[in-house]
Amino acid sequence: MLSLLTLALASTATAHCTRPILQEIAAAYIKSQTAGTPSSLPLAASLKYIENDIPLNITSGILTKALPIDFHRSVYDTVTCSTYTEFNSASAPHPYVVHTIIRVTDEKITTIDSVVSDDGDWIFDAKGHLNWALQEKWDPIPLDKQDKREVIQAAGDTYLNQWGNSTMPVPLGTPCARLEGGMYTGNRDPAANTCRMPAFPQPLKVGNRRYVVDVEMGTVGILNDFPWLEASKGGNGTTPSSNMFYVVGGLIRYIHEVTVCATRMCGR
Repeated sequence: MLSLLTLALASTATAHCTRPILQEIAAAYIKSQTAGTPSSLPLAASLKYIENDIPLNITSGILTKALPIDFHRSVYDTVTCSTYTEFNSASAPHPYVVHTIIRVTDEKITTIDSVVSDDGDWIFDAKGHLNWALQEKWDPIPLDKQDKREVIQAAGDTYLNQWGNSTMPVPLGTPCARLEGGMYTGNRDPAANTCRMPAFPQPLKVGNRRYVVDVEMGTVGILNDFPWLEASKGGNGTTPSSNMFYVVGGLIRYIHEVTVCATRMCGR
């Protein structure tokens, strides 16, 4: 009979995984997207595949499209055994910018959850996104300067929470740059740029948050549902959105945001 200690250790091993395993999974994801071959991934039999909040069969999703990947960045959460990947396919005939969370159990992918943006989505401009993303430096955080995962996640949460309370203090660094669709705030005077958001016409509550936190990279990726502004006209709908934060010393330095239009061509 297994001892309680053995059972506890087994449970811990299942709940946690190594960074190299997650790096291999993320690399396989990019390779699969480049070739348009989702079957090449180590998929669990119980796989959940979701695009823009809609459960799909993986054989009908974007992973079946062979796309040139012009830029990608992945971060790794060994506590939740998850990866978060941002990729840009600006040179494709049909360009995309995609944010994806992958959940892993026993080295098999159990969930792929993506926010997929393309032409007609909020301020979409893949070439602009690529231009600015390539100029940023999201360097690993030295061991003695790494924030706790709770601090990193709280920084991202507070940024999203301010949309419901514009007076809420947000831990914004200086300089700080926000890349939203193809719009970039970092081309202004760095000393004056703090990514501060103007107040929305009405308080907004951002729900359905899914997290990946990478302490070594000082990064939290949050897939979420943005309350569509047309809700002010009597609706209560939401739209898929994603925010990726680079946090240094508890302060946000970069934000990448992707939002899908609930009404097509809203970003025009």
